[in-house]
Amino acid sequence: MNYNYLRYFSVLAQLEHYTLAAARLEISQPSLSSAIRNLEDELGVKLFEKVGRNIRLTEEGRYFQKKVDSAMGELLEATEALQSSRENAPIVIRLGVISGALSGTVAEEMACYIKETSRCRFHITEGSSKDLMELLHHEKLDMAIVDVTSRDRSLHFRKLCQRNFYVAVPVGHPLSGREVISASDMVNCPQIGFSHSMDKSFESWASQPDTPQQFVCQVNTVASALSLVSAGVGLTAIPEDCITPMDGITYIPLKNRHQALYSCIVYDRWLSPPVWDFVERIIKSVREQDVE
Repeated sequence: MNYNYLRYFSVLAQLEHYTLAAARLEISQPSLSSAIRNLEDELGVKLFEKVGRNIRLTEEGRYFQKKVDSAMGELLEATEALQSSRENAPIVIRLGVISGALSGTVAEEMACYIKETSRCRFHITEGSSKDLMELLHHEKLDMAIVDVTSRDRSLHFRKLCQRNFYVAVPVGHPLSGREVISASDMVNCPQIGFSHSMDKSFESWASQPDTPQQFVCQVNTVASALSLVSAGVGLTAIPEDCITPMDGITYIPLKNRHQALYSCIVYDRWLSPPVWDFVERIIKSVREQDVE
């Protein structure tokens, strides 16, 4: 049913005068007459009857007027509510990050953005680079920070920075006095790994047959890994910006082990201005921090 026909009917039912109703609606009288005829044909009843030169509502017309006016009122109320909520609704930024990437500059920029944009909210998803790319494809994320790129041409990658790795070593461990630790130094030591990719280079090295690993457990977060290191369970390798001072742990640089971070979005997918502004802001801030 045509919305305009209902609106025209409501005004005409109120005024019961074609000329006045057409003037209020700012349409021609023939257009109004045609719309009412079409509405009556669609309903299969007469809504108005002539009384001399004037018109008045039929019994069916009076019944229909009550229903139409009620529906039009609810529709207007719903429209105003939606417009008001749009102005005050939170801006949700769906950010995906690999483990250990939600620290340092990224976390600081999030805090600043929340203070500057009171409506801003973040929905954070942690996972492997592969999983985050899948979520981007399924429109579950607006942006992801990953540690590998893909040949998938629907995704756009921009390098943010390269992070150095440190080995978290229990105090008193044979390696705790070293200035630098190499991969070969760790092969016979109990280690704590991560359930999803935090360091592709480290995991690739760990899977090589000539450097057997002694992974005694896997965890999802850096905090869990460090708690186990502090308890003396084993060693773990973490990015430099994830280092947290803790009793019982010494942090030693891991030789020749680095991790590149990339921003990842879907080509040609529309992002709302606040989301796009945050994406550009993260890229700029992380790159500036890396240069320093």
